[in-house]
Amino acid sequence: MEHRIIRRLFAIAPLCALTACATAGSVQSSELAELKAEVRAMRETQSRLEKRLERMELQASVSQSRASAVAREGSAPAAAPAATASSGSGYSTPELAVVKLKPRNEPAPPLPTRVAVVEPAPDDMEMFISSAPEGDSGSAAAEASEPREELDAAVLDAEFEQAVAALRTGNVEGGVTRLLAFAAEHPRHPRADNALYFSGLGQMGLKDHASAVKSFERLIASYPAGDAVLDGMLRLAECRLRLNQKDDARALYTRILTQFPGTAAATQAEQRLASLH
Repeated sequence: MEHRIIRRLFAIAPLCALTACATAGSVQSSELAELKAEVRAMRETQSRLEKRLERMELQASVSQSRASAVAREGSAPAAAPAATASSGSGYSTPELAVVKLKPRNEPAPPLPTRVAVVEPAPDDMEMFISSAPEGDSGSAAAEASEPREELDAAVLDAEFEQAVAALRTGNVEGGVTRLLAFAAEHPRHPRADNALYFSGLGQMGLKDHASAVKSFERLIASYPAGDAVLDGMLRLAECRLRLNQKDDARALYTRILTQFPGTAAATQAEQRLASLH
C-alpha cells in the first residue's frame, strides 16, 4: 500500500511543477502586457505634449512678431500722450480762467465793392489751362496712393495669418508652401523673416530637416537683424543634430553664446552645448 502511494506521488510531482511554471508564465505575460500598455500611454502623452509645445511656440512667435510690427509702426509717439497724462510724470493741468469778451459797438470798416475786371492774356490762359489738370491729377494720385498702400498692407497681413493658421489646423504642407511663397514675393515685408521661420518649423514637423535647414539658413542670411534670427539659429542647430552634423550644431551654439551673450537664446545654447560633450 505504501509503495502505491509513493508511486502516485512521484507521478503527480511533475504535473504540479508544470502547473506552477504555467501559472508563473501567465503572471509574467500579464505584467509584461501591463508594462507595454503603460509605455504606450506614456508615448502618446509625450506626443501630445510635444504638439502642444509646438503650438505654444507658434503662438508666442506670432505675438512677438505682432508686437515688433506695432513698435516699428510708431507705437512710441502714440505712447507720449499717455505718459504725459500719467500721475507719476509730475504734469498737472493748469487752471484756466473764463474770460467773457464784450463786442465793440464800432461799425465795420467799409470794403471796396468795385473791382476792375481785366481779361487775362491768351498766354496766361493757356498756362492756366495746361497746369491746372496736372496739379489736380497729382494731388488726386497722392490721395489715392495712401489708401491703396493701406489696403495692400492689410491684404498681405491677412495672407500671412492664413498661412500660419494652416500650420496650426494641420495643413502643414499647404502652410509651408504659402509661407515660402510669401517670403519670396514680399522680401521687404516686416513679416518676411517670420514667414521663413514658421516654414522651417513646418518642415521640421514634416521630418524634412534638410529643407528646414535651407529655410533657417535663408532667414539668418537675409534678416540678420530680425526678431526671429535667434530662434532660427537654435532651430537650425537642432536640425543639424537630427542630420548627425554635431560639429555644425556645436559651432552654431558657440556663435550664439559669443554674439548674443545674456539672451534667453544664449542660455538655451549653453545648456544644449553642455549636453553635447
